[in-house]
Amino acid sequence: MDDAARWNALPQRLPDWFRDAPLGIFIHWGAYSVPAWAEPTAELGAADDGADRLTHNSYAEWYFNTMRIEGSPAAEHHRQVHGGAPYDDFLDQWQVGAFDPSAWSDLFARAGASYVVLTTKHHDGITLWDAPGTGDRNTVRRGPRRDLVGEIAAATTEAGLRFGVYYSGGLDWNVRPTEPLVEGSEVAGSKRPRDDEYGTYCSAQVRDLIDRYGPDVFWNDIGWPDQNLHFGPGGLGELLEHFYRERPEGLINDRFSGAHHNFVTTEYQSGEIPEGQVWENCRGIGLSFGYNQVEDAAQYMSGAQAVRHVVDAVSRGGRVLLNVGPRADGSLPEPQRQVLEELGEFMAEHRAQLTGARGLGELSLPGAAWARAVEKDGQCHVFASGEAGTLRVAAADLSVGFDWPASGVELVLEGPDAAPVSVSARAAGASSR
Repeated sequence: MDDAARWNALPQRLPDWFRDAPLGIFIHWGAYSVPAWAEPTAELGAADDGADRLTHNSYAEWYFNTMRIEGSPAAEHHRQVHGGAPYDDFLDQWQVGAFDPSAWSDLFARAGASYVVLTTKHHDGITLWDAPGTGDRNTVRRGPRRDLVGEIAAATTEAGLRFGVYYSGGLDWNVRPTEPLVEGSEVAGSKRPRDDEYGTYCSAQVRDLIDRYGPDVFWNDIGWPDQNLHFGPGGLGELLEHFYRERPEGLINDRFSGAHHNFVTTEYQSGEIPEGQVWENCRGIGLSFGYNQVEDAAQYMSGAQAVRHVVDAVSRGGRVLLNVGPRADGSLPEPQRQVLEELGEFMAEHRAQLTGARGLGELSLPGAAWARAVEKDGQCHVFASGEAGTLRVAAADLSVGFDWPASGVELVLEGPDAAPVSVSARAAGASSR
């Protein structure tokens, strides 16, 4: 079988567990969590997210890059606070005394998540396990001196959640050092490593992740080295065949330079929701994925906003991968924890209505600031929020094809800072039994 036939033979897979999942949890935790600093500028894809985004990057996990951009606020911060120290000093300073993976996983489960995706290697090239080819530049040999991937994988599975791995195949500023990336176009441009040797390095590490930890999501980022898109030894094609064989309910995202995917990703406000394809939106609770000590309530979502974000995604046929950025010591910042607890309160009552639901989209309900609808097992569930008070909604304004009372429905809204309320109706003509 030639390479083209082998690419075509890779599974177009949508396992039930992922199809039905309204929510996953992303974790960005690394040496960048020690400086924990970025400008709180704008969400990726927002109108004020300009061409100089990388100079004024709101992503704290990009600190290795932004601290090297001459004239950037991050470079000035690095000089003043850290004396211009080498980035790898942060690995040695990284201590995890407050880390409790079981408590994390219990919180994620209470929040209503179905899966967890851990950043196992970000663009700084530091791995959270003793990865092949890294020498001592990993969390087992330095800094935490622990197999963080293994501990989180075990706790996630114990809590009944699926485990997934994020891996930066597109950038590694240690193995393939570059000048700092300044323009957004440079991320996928000529400074991205494309050689087969680097691809083989990545492939060996991901194969190790698969064999050691059994992930059900392989979430790559920033593309994959172009010269490694083959089925020879160490090639991406061979790696994906291995993943699919070993993980019969596993699937991959769409960030493999167009080679193959099972689902499409958007990020914050960036990216288009695909027509007829499985999709996931990822974003942080704040503006950054990695913990950013500069962020406060002005940048963080509220619990109600997180709820609306998840319901909105499901109403449009998607799901949300909501990120937490732990502090270096392993503690979760209280504003992030609070959002997950509030999300959990809503999901405890409504998760069954969202799990496996068919999205019916946005509704325009007079008097409501926000409304979305889904269908599950022959019932329509409408979620709405707005100013506190009782709202009468005419049957004609609700989703068609369901037995709404002719007189309409009454919603008791609890205010814009509260989670949405819901009302339901059976499909028209359905049995009342």
